[in-house]
Amino acid sequence: MKKLLLVIIIYLCTVNLHSQLRSFNEIFPHVNENIRAAAFSETGYVKSSQKAKGFIILGNQQGSRLAPEVVNIVLNRGPLYLVESIIVLPEASGTTLLEVYNALGNVRDLKGRLYNSYTRNQEVPLFEEATRIISERQTTAIPDPPPSSTLPQSATVFLRLKDINFGNTYYRGDMALIQGNNRVVGLRYTLSNFRSMTYLFVPVIREEKFISQLYFEPIREGLLIYSIAGADISDFFASRISVDSAISKRLAVITSWAADGILNR
Repeated sequence: MKKLLLVIIIYLCTVNLHSQLRSFNEIFPHVNENIRAAAFSETGYVKSSQKAKGFIILGNQQGSRLAPEVVNIVLNRGPLYLVESIIVLPEASGTTLLEVYNALGNVRDLKGRLYNSYTRNQEVPLFEEATRIISERQTTAIPDPPPSSTLPQSATVFLRLKDINFGNTYYRGDMALIQGNNRVVGLRYTLSNFRSMTYLFVPVIREEKFISQLYFEPIREGLLIYSIAGADISDFFASRISVDSAISKRLAVITSWAADGILNR
């Protein structure tokens, strides 16, 4: 009888927790079926802009229930180029934000993740090295921490990623919980460069001019990963490279790293 009562209590707690979760349609009530289908596909919904002006961002359209800061942290930088993506992982149903937080802590897993290089006509690693570092001033490599047993309200990490195009690049990662309806609903992860990204010692993207925002929320259909990234690049380099493609590939690699870390938890 005691075992049966325990099972019933656990079941009721699970049902109550699931009922508190939002659905995809509650968060994005006005997206069309094509976008919704893309978000639930293996590759997700992805849209990029040649120029940010006039770019329609689903995350801040009227009716969107995303917390405004999720999008505004990127838009407040005034980027010239934008990329937005939405993907739902049904197989990650039941994932907790603590598990998301711990997956984002595995910085070294960014090493060797592939992207399709148009110029090389093959898949190559975007980041040849990936490590956590002490701070913006102290770039000594330190190991990734063991999994945490508690979920902090906020946290900041520093990364050095050896980019196949830009060499060593340096990022600050800021994680924070998002509140909604008097409870924690999601976790955002903001990644921005605190040093210029250079090519042959020439700055291509100056410090704080690349920013990506990943937002994670357990929903009824699985785990939502909403991403938006922006960058400013000089007209000289913008006329010689596909800027939106470069941003899209970096956002895709970072998003897939997070998703794989969550699914393989």
